[in-house]
Amino acid sequence: MRVVMASTRLAGTDGVSLEAAKMREVLRAAGHEVWYLAGELDPDEEQGVLVPEMHFARPQVRAFTERAFAGEGHDPQLTREIEEAGVRLAARLEPVFEELRPELLVVQNAWAIPMHLPLALALWRLVQRRRLPAVSHNHDYPWERPRFARCHVRPLLDRYFPPDHAVVQLSINSIAQRELEERRGLDSLLLPNVMDYDRSPPGFDAFNADFRETLGIRPEQLLLLQPTRVIPRKRIELAVDLAAELAARDPVLLVSHAAGDEGQDYRRGLETYAAERRVDLRFASEYVAPRRRFAGQHKVYSLWDAYLHADFVTYPSRYEGFGNAMLEAVWMNKPLLIGRYPVYLDDIRPKGFRFVEVEDRITPEVVAGVTRLLDDAELRQSVVEHNRALARRHFGYDALRKVTRTALEQAQARAKEVRWPA
Repeated sequence: MRVVMASTRLAGTDGVSLEAAKMREVLRAAGHEVWYLAGELDPDEEQGVLVPEMHFARPQVRAFTERAFAGEGHDPQLTREIEEAGVRLAARLEPVFEELRPELLVVQNAWAIPMHLPLALALWRLVQRRRLPAVSHNHDYPWERPRFARCHVRPLLDRYFPPDHAVVQLSINSIAQRELEERRGLDSLLLPNVMDYDRSPPGFDAFNADFRETLGIRPEQLLLLQPTRVIPRKRIELAVDLAAELAARDPVLLVSHAAGDEGQDYRRGLETYAAERRVDLRFASEYVAPRRRFAGQHKVYSLWDAYLHADFVTYPSRYEGFGNAMLEAVWMNKPLLIGRYPVYLDDIRPKGFRFVEVEDRITPEVVAGVTRLLDDAELRQSVVEHNRALARRHFGYDALRKVTRTALEQAQARAKEVRWPA
């Protein structure tokens, strides 16, 4: 089939873009033709259509979002404005759909997290008009984020985030799956985030050999990698605390990603806190990207290059929809400090992984656990091999192939069964 995968952004290293790329890889391997459609695409994207109006950062879109979640009580005028914007965006997208002629639409999170309200309406309008089989891959539901708790357009959320039974829903964890059923009466398939554990991770080569040198990190220094965006729920301050406790090893704490869409206040606070704790904290988004390239006079390394040079990975999150950094660290055979966030406790920990866990603070037990893995190479090798075997069994591409195949079959069946509006 010809599949169109639509979202506000399908670019970079955010979790939605990463999981969309994995689904596209599996769909293509199964013989499907897959096109991206988004408000932001990677510069080298060859099979995608860029529609800037689909991006959540557009001024009008941001204004709608700010107004919609500024308080309680239904606002009919705002609802009408958003609906009218959705109609205009659907008209903008109509010729794109006419050109691509999709046989199935996969919406990546734009029917889940309400960061572009008109886009959700526009995509649903196009699905109805074309009686198009559709899958909604939902990474973050509105009720999972405090900033969407107060709302002036509740009917829109209840109708489009996500849409109704005509669409096949994919939830990325069992907590979200249960909540969707309880709150909206919608069933969903469970599709955890995945990695291709049948593929060997990259190794050292001529391009990445000077990674530490480029970033000014000496060979003997301990490199702690925080492979996340700089946002409060990642609790990077706990990684700072760990680095402070390991001061004798002359550590560098390297954060790979930028601040993203939640502002710079948290980054500035981390810089102040790290200075107080005498921790060498580096933000490396200028030097780390999804793909290698040159930017002016310096190299830009892949995220895998950063993992490869790291001695330990820190991931002390308070909340995650699933946990891409966990999957990545396991794939790269790295030991991991992980926060005991709810999805980890429900869907990951019971599988038997061996990570160093942190609750609310870096305790002597946490430091001892990290130290043992740093000092004992045999133990470290045993741990990373154990974790990789478990991840391959539970979170490998076999799971993605199976669930995706089921979702496509159900979407086609529902499109034939549903009573579409005239």
